[in-house]
Amino acid sequence: MIKFRILVDADAAPVKQEVFRVALRYGIKVILVANSPINIQQEDWLESVVVSGQFDAADDWIVDHVQKNDIVVTGDIPLASRCLKKGARVLDHRGRIITENSVCDMLATRDLMAHLRDIGVNTGGPKVFEKKDRSRFLQSLDTIIQAILNSK
Repeated sequence: MIKFRILVDADAAPVKQEVFRVALRYGIKVILVANSPINIQQEDWLESVVVSGQFDAADDWIVDHVQKNDIVVTGDIPLASRCLKKGARVLDHRGRIITENSVCDMLATRDLMAHLRDIGVNTGGPKVFEKKDRSRFLQSLDTIIQAILNSK
């Protein structure tokens, strides 16, 4: 079994099945973290963690348990930032690899859009998740795994 893991911010992750396929191929443990139970198959390499309590309980659990070179799958930019500080690799469900260099701009954009919404500007919301996003996700996940494996 490979030493690093894939932690998925699972409540709204549309790419769980893709993570499972890739993890199974490489022999990587997957941990799904959610606020409510997720129906998954029983496998040695697959774990589901249900957290309850405050609003960011799943995020806090991920940050408390993530290790260097673990891969975190999330669309939550503040969570991505916290995980990067612990040495994790981060990927959003659209296949964007989030780095220390890109996360600051992403946080600023997120804050600007929230401000615009707060003052009544219609920002249009997120784009529809498409087949090309799923494909880009698979490619990016493989790229991150290969980078970790080649760095050892």
